[in-house]
Amino acid sequence: MRKINLSDFQVATSETARDINRRIVLNLIRKHQPVSRAELSRHSGLQRSTVSVIIEQLIAERWVVEGAAGPAARGRKPIFLHLNSERAGIIGVDMRPLTTTVGLATVDLKFLEQETMPTGRDPAPFVRTLCQRIRRMMAAHPEVAYEGIGVSLPGRADLASHQISFAPNLGWGKFDLKTPLEKATGLPVELENAANACALLELWSGRHAETVRDLVVVTVSEGIGVGMILNGQLVRGPTGLAGEFGHVVMIENGPLCRCGNRGCWEVCGSNSAAVRYYAELSGTKASDPALAFDEILRRAEKGDAKAREALGRMAHHLGAGLAMLMTALAPEVLVLIGEVTRAWKLVGPVAERVVRDRLPTRPPTKLIPTDPAVQPRLRGTIALVLQKHFSAPSIA
Repeated sequence: MRKINLSDFQVATSETARDINRRIVLNLIRKHQPVSRAELSRHSGLQRSTVSVIIEQLIAERWVVEGAAGPAARGRKPIFLHLNSERAGIIGVDMRPLTTTVGLATVDLKFLEQETMPTGRDPAPFVRTLCQRIRRMMAAHPEVAYEGIGVSLPGRADLASHQISFAPNLGWGKFDLKTPLEKATGLPVELENAANACALLELWSGRHAETVRDLVVVTVSEGIGVGMILNGQLVRGPTGLAGEFGHVVMIENGPLCRCGNRGCWEVCGSNSAAVRYYAELSGTKASDPALAFDEILRRAEKGDAKAREALGRMAHHLGAGLAMLMTALAPEVLVLIGEVTRAWKLVGPVAERVVRDRLPTRPPTKLIPTDPAVQPRLRGTIALVLQKHFSAPSIA
């Protein structure tokens, strides 16, 4: 049950009803395409005249296109409708502490172009360069209608100010990323934590999008992020900081975390942790550029015993955190995202054993590692913009 806030509410208006009906029709087209107006009327329960008005609006806005005519026993042949897959108007920006990927995508999450750039430690010059890259990408595709920019962050943005408020691995402190991007491009910008963006992607187009209402996404990279869809809703908390399980202390007086605490989950179970473990085992420095996480994965795949032991330690702590999430939230599905899934044959058995040992009597949560090749973080940035058109509108 969602309680109505009697101190801050909006009554439903005719415009609200039109908006809801529009989103219902848009989602039905996405699900059943190619589909006729008559079929949409049957699926939705809306009058044919109402459906026709909505369709004309969607065609004018280039969200929907008419296709071939279907067969008819008598009368006019039905015209089939599709989402406009050529509508390439969404810019996605996936920020990570070392690199940032920018992509231009269609409404069906297909990328037409993407490029990668270094993520600067100084935010001001980085944002200027990012704006230049985005403007150049837009200028190269003048034929498209741009809907907005989605940005996934290695941290959190404050819901009120829209400023980056907590991103210890980025090292920026508080910073307004939204305003300069909007001024430079003229497009609305949606900022979101990377794990939340990936969770919205799962809700939008994941393997369980139609059936699962409680799922958790864990992103494992330089740190660990958690996105939560509970009862079909993204959980953010009053300030946008909900879900920072990566900074729950797992080991008292453990290694120092960038957040200032010691022994946080991410300092024990992330990519950075695996690099540190390998450095300790091999007597090298974790800051050595040659010891990137990808290199440790490569060495482990070739049978390097120290690399495999480092991944085993990482997997143990990763599993401990996953067990914590399953105990606290009891999701139906937990989706794991990150380069570590490339070595799931090595990491998975260790992490899953820890989960089983710590949850011997609980109903199982389905644990799904995601292939990094599908770029869930970048695709999640596109979902940030699409949800504004396809998700249920927010009303009290």
